Order: sequence, then structure tokens, then C-alpha cells
Amino acid sequence: MCGFVGFTGECAEKSQVLSAMLKKIIHRGPDSQESYLSDGITLGFARLSIIDLEGGTQPILNEDGSMALVFNGEIYNFQSLREELLAAGHQFKTHADSEVLLHGYEEWGTELLQRLRGMFAFAIWDGKEQKLFGARDHFGIKPYYYARMGETLLFGSEIKSFTPHPDFRLELNEERLPDYLTFSCVPGYDTMFRNVHKLPPGHYYEYQQGRLEIRRYFQPSYEMDSSRPFESYVDEISKVFKESVQAHRISDVEVGCFLSSGVDSSFVAAELSKLQKVKTYTIGFAEEKYSEAADARMLADEIGVENFEQRVSSEDYFASVGEVQYHLDEPLANPSANLLYFVSKRAAEELKVVLSGEGADEMFGGYNVYKEPLAVRRFQKKVPGFLRKAAAGIAARMPDFKGKNFLIRASQPIEERYIGNANVFKMGERDQYLKNSYPSQPPQAYTRPFYEQAKGYDDISKMQYMDLHVWMVDEILLKADKMSMAHSLELRVPFLDTEVFRTARKLPPEYKVSDENTKLALRAAAGREMNSASANRRKLAFPEPLPEWLREERYQELIRSYFTGETAQKYFRTDRLLSLLEEHRAGRRNNSMKIWTVFSFLKWYEQFFILKR
Repeated sequence: MCGFVGFTGECAEKSQVLSAMLKKIIHRGPDSQESYLSDGITLGFARLSIIDLEGGTQPILNEDGSMALVFNGEIYNFQSLREELLAAGHQFKTHADSEVLLHGYEEWGTELLQRLRGMFAFAIWDGKEQKLFGARDHFGIKPYYYARMGETLLFGSEIKSFTPHPDFRLELNEERLPDYLTFSCVPGYDTMFRNVHKLPPGHYYEYQQGRLEIRRYFQPSYEMDSSRPFESYVDEISKVFKESVQAHRISDVEVGCFLSSGVDSSFVAAELSKLQKVKTYTIGFAEEKYSEAADARMLADEIGVENFEQRVSSEDYFASVGEVQYHLDEPLANPSANLLYFVSKRAAEELKVVLSGEGADEMFGGYNVYKEPLAVRRFQKKVPGFLRKAAAGIAARMPDFKGKNFLIRASQPIEERYIGNANVFKMGERDQYLKNSYPSQPPQAYTRPFYEQAKGYDDISKMQYMDLHVWMVDEILLKADKMSMAHSLELRVPFLDTEVFRTARKLPPEYKVSDENTKLALRAAAGREMNSASANRRKLAFPEPLPEWLREERYQELIRSYFTGETAQKYFRTDRLLSLLEEHRAGRRNNSMKIWTVFSFLKWYEQFFILKR
């Protein structure tokens, strides 16, 4: 919907400072940019008009002007909340969902958050109390950053908007490099900018008289029920997902859909097509063996929707890397971010809003790695623990062979062996590539708190819980928001809905994953709306042709120039980087993710610390 930025305290020429900050995020809201300046607070808003096109501009003030709101996102149950607030005597100036937040906070205080259904990041300034209140949605769909710089608190939708403020200090949070190399992103609630943090999902904050307090208002939990038959869950998923898609299409502009060959986006498109005419958008490659476009077209023809394919060449892909890393704000080495950048660009030529399938894997058990506990459990029943550990120790010292990784992992509890979908540079090797020594932590330092919260769950559900808090927030939702908003396109995710979660949290593991497939109950529900081939198509783990591209001499030369450049020499052992590159070129090992992780960081660093955009 938009982007916002704000800061507390005073500074010279703060109107001009705010204007410069808003220009940094004009891609989030090209329709209008507005401001609110008062003693102690400055708020800026960049609007992408979607609901109440004429009257929904921000910042929005309450009846007596004592409170001001800036808000990014959508509140899908705003109409019922509005009626409740009108009955309580509140007066509305607009028909926008944003005004519900302002009056809701007046009426219910922080309890407002328990009533919201949607994706949101917002800030409310209470002039009477001289207090700032802000919150981020339940699952972290919308980004929210803050930075304390001296006496100033900066906050907003994107880090880049902080850089024009005179109190902002642009510094690399160098100590997070080891974590980044392992996770391919910055895990947790720090960022790669020193003293810049992420507000965690499901949290709110209050800032008053220089004191910042952050509290949690939502914590997901599972209450799995195996007593119910499979079909009853399928019925419930069908019902709640239809209703979620209906809620997520609320808009005063046309709504479209992303469409891959996977069941998630196919299910979204199928449900949306029952409600309206739908335009869908798909990524394709010249290399047909990697392209999902043919399968997406088949599904589009079946459900009767228009489908537009955006083909991406290797030239397009590599030319986009700097721009992609700039818009991401945080270094992220997920290769699909570049693809999302291009499909968003194509959709934005015609639309302002699209629905997408993010979150289904975490909600319903979709990743192929979730099958591993089934195989491990069978192995552990047959082989005593001391033999498993001995076999793992021997395997670890041997050259690579089929089954080596399984032997090692099967000797470990889930809390040790699974840190999420990305584990690029293992802890024992990442320091070999870094020039400097850092007091880094093992990856389990970030995952352990979530495993503590998931204590008592089965291993598959523990993995889901982990990914819901780490992989989904720091990778999946980061790229979904930033790549779509780079083109002034709002991306909505009907799987990541609180009502959908009420159903998903009850699914027992046997209704999620089997040896043959994943997302069993969800696929069964989707199969009622499309052909069985589309509903049961296996998840593609790495569909991009990136490994092949990285063996081409022109891209080897490009990356070699970065791996030997000044930044690489400052932070990495360049001889080790070049060995990675050569080993990949020669086909001795697939090092594509390691290469891409380092290259992405170098391109990100270039955007913010060398070009200083």
C-alpha cells in the first residue's frame, strides 16, 4: 500500500530532511507524499492508492488532532471494526482501512492488535502523552525498521530512508558477516547496518521520554489433533481459504495474481478466478528445462484466467543484481529474489495489487526437507545411538559419497541438525573465507529460542515453527515485500492469514507430510479446484539455471572481478573465493549458493557504502 518514515526529536531544516527521506522510498508510494511535523515528532508517508482513492491519504489525524497515524499494509476486517467504532461514537473522515487503526487505538489501546486481521506496520503519535506507539503484523509480512541514533529514534518501512537524516551513522555491522554466510541473510532482529534493527513480527513498541519498550502481542502455537479424519481438515481448509482469498481481494483497484507451477499460487489463482476476471503473471526462462511457464499456462487455461509470461535471460538476471540488493535493504542471497523482481515489474505495468502463495509451505508443511524426520526415525529405530554416532564420525572424515550427509544428520537431534532452509557455509568452514576473526555464534544461537518455544512438538512441526520465525520472515517475506514494492506493486499473501492459521495449527504431522509428498491436506483441498497434476506437482527446490550460468566465462569473469576487488580484499580471503569459483567452473562441485552468497553481499555493499545511493 505504501511506505512511511519518521523520527523523534528536532533537527535543523527537518522539513527538507523529511522530504529527502521520503524520496528514498517513493517507489513504495508514487501517488502522493505527505508529512506531519509537530514538537517531538516528524512523520512522512508515501502513498500507493488502493482503498478510498480520493480520501485515504496519510498521515491521518483523530478528531481533535492530538493523534497522528502512518500505516503500511491492509486491514481486511476494517469494515466490521469501523462499524463497531462508529457505534462507540468515533467520527471518521475517510473510508480507508487506515483510519480504523487510529480510532481503534483510541478506543482499545494495545488491545486493538488482538482484533486485527491483515498485514500491517504502523506508527501512532499521541501528542497529549508525547508517546509513540508502533506495531508489526502477526507473521512479519510488512517490514518495520528502527534505529536509535543518539537522542533520535528513526523508524520506517525501509532502512534506506534513514540515510538522509543528519543523526544517522552509516556503518557496517561487520560482526554479522559469519551469520550471513551461513543463513544467506541476516537472521534475528539486527541488520547488516550497525544499530539498525527489525521490529519482530507479532510485536509492538512504545517510545516515551527516550525509553523504548518492545512487547509481544502474538505468539503462534500448535494444538495438533489426530482424532479428526483427514477429510474434515480438507473441508475446513477449503472453507477458510476461500474466505481468506475473498478478504484479500478487497480493493478499489484491479487485483491480479502471480502464478508458478506450484500448488500454492495455483490454489490462489483458482479461488480468485471464481470471484473475478484474473490476470496472472509467470516467470519463464529461455532454458526450458528450468521454466515453469508451460505448467502455469496449462493451469491458467484450465481455470480460465489470462496468463502473461515474463522471460528472464542471464543478461537480465545479472544486470539486475545491484538494483535488487539496493531494494532489499538487507543483503539477501536468495536467487529467486531477482525473479520476483522481474515478475513484479511485469505485473506493475497493468496492476497495483497481486495475490501470491507465500506462507503455504510454512503453514501446511511444504518443504521437501520436512520428509527427512520420517527417514531419520526409521533409521534410528533400526540402529542404536552409539552406532549412529560412530558411523557419523567416520563419514565426516571421508570424501563425499551418497548418503554421507544423511548419516551425519541422523546422528543429531533436530535442534542441532536443522537451522532452516539455508545452511550455506557451515560454521566450521565459514571462518576460512573471512579475512578477519569475529566473535561469532553458532547458528543454533538463533534457532535455539524457537526450539524452546516448540518443545514437545514432533520434529516436522518443530521444523515448521523454526521456518515460520526465521526463513519465512528473513528471506521469503523480505523479498516478497521489497521486490514487489520496488515497482509500486502491493503483494498480498492469503495463506498468511490469522484465520487460516487457526486451521493449519491443528493439523497433525501425518496430514502434512509423507514419504511421497508434502502439504497433503492442502493439496487435497486444492485438488477440488484444479486437476490432480497441478495439485500434486512436487515442489521445485532450485528451479533457476544459476549454477549453469555461473560456469559461463562472461559471468566467471564478472564475479572474479568482484572476488578480487577492494571490498572483497577487505573482508574475505580472496584466494579461497577464487578457488570456490574455479571449482564450480570445472564442475568438480556445485558451489553456486556459496558464490552467490558472497557476490550478493559485495553487490549490496557497493550500493550502500561505495555508490551511497
